[in-house]
Amino acid sequence: MTAVPEIGVLALQGDVREHVLALEEAGARTLAVRRPEELERVDALVIPGGESTTMWKLARAFDLLDPLRKRIEAGMPAYGSCAGMIMLADRIQDGMEGQETIGGIDMTVRRNAFGRQVDSFESDVRLDGMDDDAPYHAVFIRAPWVERVGDDVRVLGRAETGTNAGRIVAVRQGRLMATAFHPELTGDHRVHHYFADLVRRAMEQED
Repeated sequence: MTAVPEIGVLALQGDVREHVLALEEAGARTLAVRRPEELERVDALVIPGGESTTMWKLARAFDLLDPLRKRIEAGMPAYGSCAGMIMLADRIQDGMEGQETIGGIDMTVRRNAFGRQVDSFESDVRLDGMDDDAPYHAVFIRAPWVERVGDDVRVLGRAETGTNAGRIVAVRQGRLMATAFHPELTGDHRVHHYFADLVRRAMEQED
């Protein structure tokens, strides 16, 4: 039988409910994660969008930052959208003084790269490795982009329109993946299916 993963959604801030619904549609069980003991119960984690500096401070306040780093280092699959992409980056630009990340993906992410809230936009993005070749209609809200990636990072998608066409907006490194956009805000759940399948493969490898 195909394993049913239990995927946590970091519930400190952001579109938690929307990610939960998309993950359940992708065949996963879900758990809202706010405490270290809840983190230990899940097979993988989604880090939603929100405000990356607030998320970092709340993770510190809830004693989650170090446990998150340890689970990532131990091989737990994780997916971050928008602010979640920033949280999974090893390096950030234009961050608040002293801002910390969980890290794990060998990339440099520029915070608010596409502009402020008023500069939010939608655009088609072609995502490598998804179920079909149809472009993904992506929603960008105060979105970051990836400035640079390491040799082990696979670029899954780039912005295709506007003055910032070509900017990296989706990446994967092993069991970690991130997007600059918000797939939970669309009816297209290919990104969540892709991540759920990644988690199932990781579980099979550990059996």
